[in-house]
Amino acid sequence: MGAVTAKSEKSDLLHFLRSRKSNPEKVGSVMPSGEPLARLITKEINASHAPVIELGPGTGVFTRWLVARGVDEADLTLIESGPNFVKMLHERFPRANIVKADAARIAGLDLYAPGSVGAVVSGLPLLSMSPRKIMGVLIDAFHYLREDGAFYQFTYGPRCPVAKQIRERLGLQSKRIGRTLRNLPPATVYRITRKAQN
Repeated sequence: MGAVTAKSEKSDLLHFLRSRKSNPEKVGSVMPSGEPLARLITKEINASHAPVIELGPGTGVFTRWLVARGVDEADLTLIESGPNFVKMLHERFPRANIVKADAARIAGLDLYAPGSVGAVVSGLPLLSMSPRKIMGVLIDAFHYLREDGAFYQFTYGPRCPVAKQIRERLGLQSKRIGRTLRNLPPATVYRITRKAQN
């Protein structure tokens, strides 16, 4: 996939800053995610993971890379709570299922059969969320994930943004899959999966 055009990047930045100003508690980053981070967080995902859920897609930079990796747009469900972003996503990804909803309350939406989703990609600002909210996001995401499915999360912090206590309580494990210094600010991506049953 080629580089995003300067015009598109400028448009994304303007939409992002507008949404951050109107909903600062829901937009946790200081800048929209860049292409290097989008490549990193989607690098393990391909058509075999369909369907795929994306939480907090914002301007759709990760979504573009999911499509570039071979995931059919129609096999994507994008969960977004910001109305400005929802409108933009409908324009950019008309074949995707775009749902305006709280990412911690998606289990009851019957998006897919339980245990049928191959990957969940999260652009949510977990570091600014309460432990209870983070647990809600993970419980609902893993409701849809296959046994071998994975939850992908990035962070600007020094460690996994899902605390060890939460991972242990939910029977999950995390693995750092990479870091990009070319994002602003630099970011690290983690893969979170169920612990193997003994």
